[in-house]
Amino acid sequence: MHSLDNATSSAGGFTSIEVPILSDAIRQLDVPLSLVNMANGFIYVSGIPPLNCTTGEIVAGDIEAQTHASLTAVKACLKAAGATLEDVVSVKIYAANAGHCDAINRVYKVFFSAPYPARTFIPVGSWWTGFDLEIECVALQPKGDKQ
Repeated sequence: MHSLDNATSSAGGFTSIEVPILSDAIRQLDVPLSLVNMANGFIYVSGIPPLNCTTGEIVAGDIEAQTHASLTAVKACLKAAGATLEDVVSVKIYAANAGHCDAINRVYKVFFSAPYPARTFIPVGSWWTGFDLEIECVALQPKGDKQ
């Protein structure tokens, strides 16, 4: 069992991780999800909108600013689970405009380097509030932190 102080186990055999500021922000949006779950050696990070890690507020701005905020929030989620971006094996990017792909890639390359995680880019309709993307990922739990 891992030794994270911000973890709660579920009856389903996975562990949910609280992320400082961000978990409260998601609850205030009244979205029924856990930001981070750990099970069977994997860390699952839910689709994260562009949340400010200090205030929990949605970051407004162009797609590059939103991508930076979303990936910074993903990084914070991984940190809460004892992992880093280097542990990520798969990423899904949901964007409200397929034309944003090049701008998203410019920011993505600041956070990830080769060999890159497997990735899927999914154009979607708009969300109920003012943001244009969500980013989710799956990471490996660092060795010695297996559930």
